Amino acid sequence: MAVAKHFRGRRRGHGAAAMSTDLMLPWPPKVLSPNARTHWATKSRAAKAYRNTCYLLCRQAGLPVPQGRALLALEFIPPDRRRRDDDNCIAAFKSGRDGVAQALGIDDSRFVTQLQISAETIKGGAVRVRISDYVEVPA
Repeated sequence: MAVAKHFRGRRRGHGAAAMSTDLMLPWPPKVLSPNARTHWATKSRAAKAYRNTCYLLCRQAGLPVPQGRALLALEFIPPDRRRRDDDNCIAAFKSGRDGVAQALGIDDSRFVTQLQISAETIKGGAVRVRISDYVEVPA
């Protein structure tokens, strides 16, 4: 089930308030992990199904389209207490990220990605996605 929350808040390190949206997406299937040794066709079917699921959940949530670049903050909430590699989480979520970009109608190259792996667990696992306008702070 997707839950979207709209709120205004300050992002750490940024001076201006920005609109952001939270959305809970399902945990990526095991076969999408780079460590999984599955047949390419099995992986392709799983990637397509996961991309479509993420697309539909984002469309149902009615996410606002960010202007310019978008900050995509991903919090992976695992289904168990096993340790996770951040690079494997990102790779497993690639088709989900493509579904989010498709639902927003933007190219995923506009995303600036932040990643966090949560210490908490949730049954079945989940990926909390927060999308907001990316504001670059001059150096």
